[in-house]
Amino acid sequence: MFEHLEMAPADPIFGLTEAFKKDPNPAKINLGVGVYQDETGKTPIFRAVKEAERRLLDTERNKSYLGIAGDTEFLTEAKALIFQGADDLVASGRVVLVQTPGGTGGVRVGAEFLRLAAPGAGVWMSEPTWPNHPNIFRAAGYKPQTYPYFDPAANRLAFGRMLEALERVPEGDVVLLHGCCHNPTGIDPSLEQWEELASFLAERNLVPLVDFAYQGLGEGWTEDSQGVLALCRKLPEVLVASSFSKNFGLYCERLGALAVIAADAGRAQVALSHLEQVIRSNYSNPPAHGARIVTTILRDPGLRADWEAELGSMRIRLAETRRAFVERLRELGVERDFSYLARQRGIFSFSGLTRGQVELLRRRYSIYLVNSGRINVAGINAGNLDYLCSAVAEVIRELP
Repeated sequence: MFEHLEMAPADPIFGLTEAFKKDPNPAKINLGVGVYQDETGKTPIFRAVKEAERRLLDTERNKSYLGIAGDTEFLTEAKALIFQGADDLVASGRVVLVQTPGGTGGVRVGAEFLRLAAPGAGVWMSEPTWPNHPNIFRAAGYKPQTYPYFDPAANRLAFGRMLEALERVPEGDVVLLHGCCHNPTGIDPSLEQWEELASFLAERNLVPLVDFAYQGLGEGWTEDSQGVLALCRKLPEVLVASSFSKNFGLYCERLGALAVIAADAGRAQVALSHLEQVIRSNYSNPPAHGARIVTTILRDPGLRADWEAELGSMRIRLAETRRAFVERLRELGVERDFSYLARQRGIFSFSGLTRGQVELLRRRYSIYLVNSGRINVAGINAGNLDYLCSAVAEVIRELP
């Protein structure tokens, strides 16, 4: 049965991490994998998470299955958190949620559900996008197509070209969007552009599926949701896949949620019934631990305040690191203007480095980036900033 199989290619991001681990250079830097790191290069556990886990250990009484849709208390808190500031939308009954194994699981469940709801629909995603997006949709039976998103010459959103391309998309197709902190570019639409995009999608009868993986790491929890809420208020049907990996530091707990916004409360319940069928035939029901951590934090005012403060400090550190990187390159006499990096948001940035420059950084300096030039800003710290910037400066001079 297996004789015809050949070795599958390594994942472009996790494969890079494996190469980094094997590199003996003590000065090596990993700017590839998408996890937050603190100034010491570690991925921290939130204080509130540690305390919530201690309480759960003391009070947990069973390890029984969750329901197919997930932990009901978590889903209540997640709905209020994701759609904070849209009480009318939540109260209308148009929003239903299911708990998923991470944001990736949410995107996959959403893709499977849409395949059932509209078997002939196509799916369109930004160019560039997270490398796993095409894999997920292909596995769900789609042949993904792309629309322009990034203007490399100006290092900004190609909003006009994006709308021009979407104008040609058939009605009823699915458009994959990033809710905030676009991966890999770090460039998001302005609120005015979100409003225009929402009206455009409504007029064209296109259905958005929003990958909302980084809420809270852009400008703030509520601020980062404004684009998503603009879509939900103007369109009858929207899907939102949220991740709690980054904003609660729960990477290994695989906690996410998929929200479906329907035209009315009745259609929302119909959608929920089909979501549960998709889940039942896949992983049956989700894991409990991460959901109970988040519920414990959100229902305790002290823990919630501590979580919000720590999340805010992460957001501030990312912004300060961007500015320090840009300033150090300027001090080293790099002629290329990297100021656009300071305007990007979230964990990732498109550095503008070419594939040749990226390969030279890896080979000569043990600095690991994905081939597109995307960098994980959180991997930069005071201890490696000078080494990194000096290496980038040398590579740019050698391979302009």
